[in-house]
Amino acid sequence: MTALLNRGDIDFAVFDWLELHSRSDRETVEAFLDLSEKVAEESFLSHYKLADVDEPGIESGEVRICAAVKDALAQYAELGLFGAGFPERLGGIGLSQLACTASSAYFSAANIATSGYVMLTVANARLLAAFGTDAHVEAFARPQIEGRWFGTMCLSEPQAGSSLADIRTCAEFDEEDDLGKRYRLFGNKMWISGGDQDASENIVHLVLAKVRADDGSIPDDTRGLSLFVVPKLLPDGATNDIAVAGLNHKLGYRGTSNCALNFGEDRGAIGWIVGSPGDGLRQMFQMMNEARIAVGLGAAALGYRAYLLSLDYAKERKQGRAPGSRGGAPVAIVEHADVKRMLLTQKAYVEGAMALCLYCAHLVDLEDSEGDHQALLGLLTPIAKTWPSEYALAANDLAIQIHGGYGYTREYHVEQLWRDNRLNAIHEGTTGIQASDLVGRKILRDDAGLAALKRRILATLEAAETCPEHAEFKDALEQALRKALAAADYLRSQGLDRAIENAAPCLRGFGHVVVAWLMLDQLVCAGRLADKTRQGQQRYAGKLAAYRQFYVHDLPKIGIWLSTDSYARSDYGAIDIDVL
Repeated sequence: MTALLNRGDIDFAVFDWLELHSRSDRETVEAFLDLSEKVAEESFLSHYKLADVDEPGIESGEVRICAAVKDALAQYAELGLFGAGFPERLGGIGLSQLACTASSAYFSAANIATSGYVMLTVANARLLAAFGTDAHVEAFARPQIEGRWFGTMCLSEPQAGSSLADIRTCAEFDEEDDLGKRYRLFGNKMWISGGDQDASENIVHLVLAKVRADDGSIPDDTRGLSLFVVPKLLPDGATNDIAVAGLNHKLGYRGTSNCALNFGEDRGAIGWIVGSPGDGLRQMFQMMNEARIAVGLGAAALGYRAYLLSLDYAKERKQGRAPGSRGGAPVAIVEHADVKRMLLTQKAYVEGAMALCLYCAHLVDLEDSEGDHQALLGLLTPIAKTWPSEYALAANDLAIQIHGGYGYTREYHVEQLWRDNRLNAIHEGTTGIQASDLVGRKILRDDAGLAALKRRILATLEAAETCPEHAEFKDALEQALRKALAAADYLRSQGLDRAIENAAPCLRGFGHVVVAWLMLDQLVCAGRLADKTRQGQQRYAGKLAAYRQFYVHDLPKIGIWLSTDSYARSDYGAIDIDVL
């Protein structure tokens, strides 16, 4: 059976490159990853195709999901994996975010739809642990950390989509009880992953809504958004006033229930405010940013698994002969130059995407220490969501191409892996939304993140000077950094409106620069280890070939994406819509 991920490369990234062993016990983390890999293969991968066809359905007003999904999540909970990243005082195991992210990569590679329930539950509980009262934590976070209850995030609405300022769901103050200020919510939410299911004892919805004023009005911008914890079942066991209006049937992630929910069809759905009125969006950004990186990780894992499947297929599939050869037996297609090109491109994309997500997890672990880690994490978050969602998907596309006609059939996993990954480009905000965040919030308003990135790239360039083999990478990255900084300076000089017009190409350019930096940083590390073992030599040679492919054929694209001349000539606001 083809491995879900290359364990040697994961260990290299976690221990050798990011040096987790200096902060955590290596044997403990290795045992945790061993368990994750085993459970992912045996419990999550085993129903990957079944859950794709046995989709969620509605029976008697409630959602029923595939039995194998429920069994896998029950085992995940029984092993205590929901609480892996939480401190022991909350009933967790206390592992680092880097270790938990590496573990999550295995489950996402095995079955992204089933692992989606886990991701949302963990992020929901972490938000409540950060912003909720002690009563909220005991009542709503602990059962999720134990894996008995699952969680959701309820932001989007049918008429609003990603425009959170246009949310109409409103909350009316009811009374105060042991859990705090209680409200009744009325409104409709759309695209709610895990919005209803029969796998957990209860479902904890985190709902963005606007508090209705005494005169009956509600705020008309994001400053009026408040956050409420709204359970499906109330503390007394009664069913809350939440109805499933329908299921959305998507291209991929078909094992994840995706719901339209109506809050307050009768007397109002009961919920308790988290923090103060108007704090909702600030609080929800914690969960949104965690989910963004998780989406990027899922994309990286799906692309990675597709790469390994296509590599094994290319080694086994015999077709054609060497150029100029008129006879003899067919050769494995991995011998063909174009297939090698596609495999090297895949390898660069998926290893770059995985490195980016693991590095962000590493920064989360360092946030509490002194330094600029939080600023850098803020800058990298929209990139970590978007770059893997686009380029790991490109790796999925190449996997289908390598499989030839078989790649388009349901018998092979690469078809479903592509469908599942196609959703990640829109999950947690489209590329355009992430680009606006990068340019509007991070580059235009805050110098700290960009300064932190520059310092780290310069440190990598200095480390690369010791190896002549890295000279071509070093020169190319130096030029790329100059272009990125020049593009940032130009956008700052243009004002918000003009800068946003060029945000998407800027995001792609910055993504390539960041990934190129992480590739060279890994090459420097792998080069130091290459002489110690034969496996180390092979890893270094593989990274050298794949990353050279990226530097030669992909990195030059930033010449357009980060071109100030291109920015100056773009004026989309002036284009008459009638010409479109």
